[in-house]
Amino acid sequence: MAELSLRAEKIRTVIRVSSGNFLEMYDFFLFGYYAKIIGGTFFPKENEFLSLMLALITFGVGFLMRPLGAIVLGAYIDQHGRRAGLLLTLSLMAVGVALIAFVPGYATIGILAPILVVIGRLVQGFSAGVELGGVSVYLSEMATPGNKGFYVSWQSGSQQIAVMVVALLGVGLSFTLSPQDIGAWGWRIPFFLGCFIVPMIFLLRRNLTETAAFANRRHHATAREIFRGVAAHWPLVLAGMMMTTMTTVCFYFITAYTPTFGTQQLHLSSTVSLVVTLCVGLSNLIWLPVMGAVSDRVGRRPLLILFTLLTLATAYPALAWLIDAPSFARLLTVELWLSFLYGSYNGAMVVFLTEIMPESIRTSGFALAYSLATATFGGFTPAVSEYLIHVSDNRAMPGAWLSAAALCGLIAALALKRASAPVPATA
Repeated sequence: MAELSLRAEKIRTVIRVSSGNFLEMYDFFLFGYYAKIIGGTFFPKENEFLSLMLALITFGVGFLMRPLGAIVLGAYIDQHGRRAGLLLTLSLMAVGVALIAFVPGYATIGILAPILVVIGRLVQGFSAGVELGGVSVYLSEMATPGNKGFYVSWQSGSQQIAVMVVALLGVGLSFTLSPQDIGAWGWRIPFFLGCFIVPMIFLLRRNLTETAAFANRRHHATAREIFRGVAAHWPLVLAGMMMTTMTTVCFYFITAYTPTFGTQQLHLSSTVSLVVTLCVGLSNLIWLPVMGAVSDRVGRRPLLILFTLLTLATAYPALAWLIDAPSFARLLTVELWLSFLYGSYNGAMVVFLTEIMPESIRTSGFALAYSLATATFGGFTPAVSEYLIHVSDNRAMPGAWLSAAALCGLIAALALKRASAPVPATA
């Protein structure tokens, strides 16, 4: 009975910790899914391509704040505790969600509309800069021995639930409202729902306890010591950033960019694109914990090397095959294959990143590496993909972007040797 009670408490803790990560990703995905409509709402409509690009760039600018959030909030968490930091990031996320939900369009308030939306994205990006790191470190420190990969994978698992919820909302709206109504006001409904989710998640996180690893630490570094530690370990941060590039680019391609890619480039219906995205979220949710558990048995590094090589070999050919004869079946096949590559790689990568960072800067180092990758590469994947297609007149060009990201991950995996063996039961 005691073992069952402990297991139930662990499950509750995972849900409490990951819930805020769900909210962050929920809002980010909404912005990506409705990028075309948001572009037309908050930016001038004279040039459709320009308004779409401005919306995608606005989606990306939120990621520019992530490194700053990683440093500032990461230091706060490493100094004051995992629980306090997770409550703070949730409060900041709520501000960003509310701004985007309630700001009137360009036709109503003019230039103030895009300014307020960008501010909302910047606040979200600042909080998101440490959210992933804070959640991952918390899960790694409360995991049972020998199961870190499985536990930490639920950080990414919560993101996939957000993908599926947003896709279901999108499909539901497409059946309930006309395209004109969705474009005029219907797209705001999921953002309003996000505002109502915030109090629920705050109640869940309020009951979190501090991790034993942090509570038992004899010395809690000051912010200055943490900043020095991060600077001293810059090669690890750089390698972590390269490793995370593969994850972020692939993830934002198969989730946030898929609806735009499906409708704008493949000329499939928005419902088809959202259904495919829903299937991708479910696929990711399956592969992440499975491969996280596999990495607990065979080691992280072999999986990182294998799946970056597979991505290099198949990303561009898969997209070339898709655009040769676009269809629901082909889009689903390609996206599920990329989902398998992403889930298998990320299931090992996230926990590996927590393991290579020294304990005193574990949250700061993780968050900075992840945020730099997202800010410089991953977050701009929708905009870069759209631009590459536009300038090359080749709809398979995002495959080259995916391949470049995989090459970064491969180089980092080959360079990093620490934590390459299976994690022992006493870990």
